[in-house]
Amino acid sequence: WVSECFLPVVSAVHHRDFSAPNRFSSSLLIFDRGKAAHLTFLFFAFCANIIVTSMLLLGGAATVEALTGMNYELASFLIPWGVILYTSAGGLKATFLASYFHTMIIFAVLITMITVVYIKVYSSNMIYAFLDRTISYTPEQCEAIYSTDEGTSFFLNSDGDKTMACGPVDGNSQGSYLTMLSADGLMFGIINIVGNFGTVFVDQSYWQSAIAARPSSAAKGYLLGGICWFAIPFSLATSLGLASTALMLPINSGEAGSGLVPPAVADHLLGDAGAVLILIMLFMAIVSTGSAESIAVSSLIAYDIYREYFNPEATGKQILWVSRIVIVCFGIFMGLFSIALNAMGLNLGWVYLFMGVVIGSAVIPLWNMMTWDKASGKGAVIAAWSGFVLAIIGWLVAAQIQSGSISVSTLGANEVMLSGNLIAILSSGLIHYVYSKFVDPQDYDFSTLDSNIHLVEEDMRGLGPEEQDKDELRRAKRWITRRGYLLTFVLILVWPILSIPAQIFTESYFAFWVLVSIAWGFGAAITISLLPLFESQTEIGRVFSGMWNYVTGKSGDAQEYAEEEPPAKTVDEPEVAAEPAKDEAAKDEETA
Repeated sequence: WVSECFLPVVSAVHHRDFSAPNRFSSSLLIFDRGKAAHLTFLFFAFCANIIVTSMLLLGGAATVEALTGMNYELASFLIPWGVILYTSAGGLKATFLASYFHTMIIFAVLITMITVVYIKVYSSNMIYAFLDRTISYTPEQCEAIYSTDEGTSFFLNSDGDKTMACGPVDGNSQGSYLTMLSADGLMFGIINIVGNFGTVFVDQSYWQSAIAARPSSAAKGYLLGGICWFAIPFSLATSLGLASTALMLPINSGEAGSGLVPPAVADHLLGDAGAVLILIMLFMAIVSTGSAESIAVSSLIAYDIYREYFNPEATGKQILWVSRIVIVCFGIFMGLFSIALNAMGLNLGWVYLFMGVVIGSAVIPLWNMMTWDKASGKGAVIAAWSGFVLAIIGWLVAAQIQSGSISVSTLGANEVMLSGNLIAILSSGLIHYVYSKFVDPQDYDFSTLDSNIHLVEEDMRGLGPEEQDKDELRRAKRWITRRGYLLTFVLILVWPILSIPAQIFTESYFAFWVLVSIAWGFGAAITISLLPLFESQTEIGRVFSGMWNYVTGKSGDAQEYAEEEPPAKTVDEPEVAAEPAKDEAAKDEETA
């Protein structure tokens, strides 16, 4: 969870450090490192888009099926159409505008759930007592609690492993849920960081947002966005996540892995209203993220494949047509692909852990090529593919060693997934460093990067003086680097370390933890809702002015009023050019 808070910040730093305002995607930034490098990182970019969209659909379809009874396959196929319809028509601009409203609704539901759990229905002390009670039960008592009316227990699965949250937690300090000393928690944290490194650096959806923003906006926006985003896993896990365990709801590990904890708790606490709220929240999240992924795939195919390899002189209209076709095809493909994944027995949690195994090997080579002038393009290709192959082999071998068999269940174990993730990111980094340092060192000139990227129809809109100002880029980099690394240090090291001496949280310590999560959730909701309106008040005023002029019948097109920007003044440009001439002509007329 924590890594996702600061990784977008790091990504934004590198966007603004390349002196390449004419770029479209991360893979185009390495295009002149060789065709093989370009195609290699295109492959990993597509993998990231497919994996992220798969997780959306797997979790979304499972939740829709659980709350409404709709057939899973039908839900998987219909959900993408909510994304296709407006994304194919509106493009990136529609995605930006819609994402603001989607995010506001998501945070509205978030603070509603926090309020219900810790203020309206329960309190931190009550949840604390319930969690203590949960781990106090013996295996026999747990089997009796989780059994049918006929006396058949479903506490253990066919392999003898417990599937319900009851009794002490293996690997946790004193078996408690109220601790940061957790073996599984540590493994999940490392897997999470590796996987999210992959999504942030390889997924085009992150790049396109930073590319489209002004340098100062990207730097501050990514930092603030990361802080606000952290409220979603932090506050939701502290409220709905802990409530499900404290109340001992009959949610097995498979259902939890499919993302069914929030809807189960919301339905338990609020009935049908809770189910509706979670469905709305889910739909907003799927449409918002799904549209970004669709635009990312369409951009990669339109710019990196169609324009670079098939039609170098493609016009904006042709690229737009290709993009729209790709969005529709990608949505249909992902609906069918998610159905196939579910048929194989894979759920949201399994795919999430597997993400770093697939795309982790692309992270360090891509980072090196964007920041290190000695980085070898050929070495990056070798490192990325070698890391990928080694990760798959290590992942399979780890499952065989740990369980004696290879199956969906054994491959999804934390220890096995951790092995694959670490091999992917570490082996590729080592291979690329050694190859670039000792085998094929380069001397790449980053100042030539922008000259090798050509705009479609030489369209310079959005590339004003600020976007091409080297001093502005350096200031943005300095601003975000200092704060980004400080935030990284606090969240990754300081916060967990300060929680270790507590070992098992006391009642007052847990109350403070809950208070921080509530404050973070409400603070993020207020910031994410009001700050964009405040920062865009000039543009919003211009839009309403144009609408008013249109309604009142004033001359001019309403769109002119909405989109028009005052021309930038230069030192040599006079304030008034025509008025003095008019005055002289008037004087001559009077004299005559």
